Amino acid sequence: MRSLGIGATGMLAQQMKVDVIANNLANMGTTGFKRQRIEFHDLMYQNITRPGTSSSSADTTTPSGLQLGLGVKAIATYRIHTQGSVSLTDSSLDLAIDGEGFLQIELPNGDEAYTRAGSLQLNQDGEIVTNEGFRVEPGITVPEDITNLEINRDGQVFGRMPGQASLVEIGRFDMVMFINPAGLEAIGDTNFVETEASGSPIVGNPGEENFGTIIQGALEQSNVDSVKEITNMIAAQRAYELNSQVISTSDEMMGTITQLR
Repeated sequence: MRSLGIGATGMLAQQMKVDVIANNLANMGTTGFKRQRIEFHDLMYQNITRPGTSSSSADTTTPSGLQLGLGVKAIATYRIHTQGSVSLTDSSLDLAIDGEGFLQIELPNGDEAYTRAGSLQLNQDGEIVTNEGFRVEPGITVPEDITNLEINRDGQVFGRMPGQASLVEIGRFDMVMFINPAGLEAIGDTNFVETEASGSPIVGNPGEENFGTIIQGALEQSNVDSVKEITNMIAAQRAYELNSQVISTSDEMMGTITQLR
């Protein structure tokens, strides 16, 4: 019976939807996390009678035909890059991006990655790095005697030298954009890498046209909406139950057939 296989594909699809929702909820407190939404497509159809088939010698045709669908499949997980809420931390190396764009970081293998998680620190050499120790491009080193580190909305980093009243510019953060940020590949640690789907990185400065600005002493929170996620999870659970009921009903129908004498 086709309904057995169809019900099974429905149960598998809803299980995957719950997996995506669970990952979203698990990362509600992850800095810079962007939630995902799973997309489904119907499977191929079995044509018993194709639409437009000739139905008589008078050149009449069937208006709709007879097609039987064979179930559902997951086709994509779409990452939604909407702005998360910004919370103040008062830490001079905590940065939130207000608007579009990513910070560019250098991975240990030399590749480039991109992140919205602006919880930064200094390593043993005074370089500004992520929590994993990855250097933030273009590579900003803070001298040991610098105090009162200040970062403006345009990404410029300033500090105060001993005995000097004016601030000294130390460096400036790069900002990176993509034509299709949903096409970036997540590699964990809230980092993304470029793919053919995302397009090539567009490098600029914070505050320039279409690029976001920097907020010092703040972090962008996850954009997960717990109410929506719980609602979606309940809907997925009910859909899972209905698909399991399809399998149970199909099994009962097959049992009825085997009992015929």
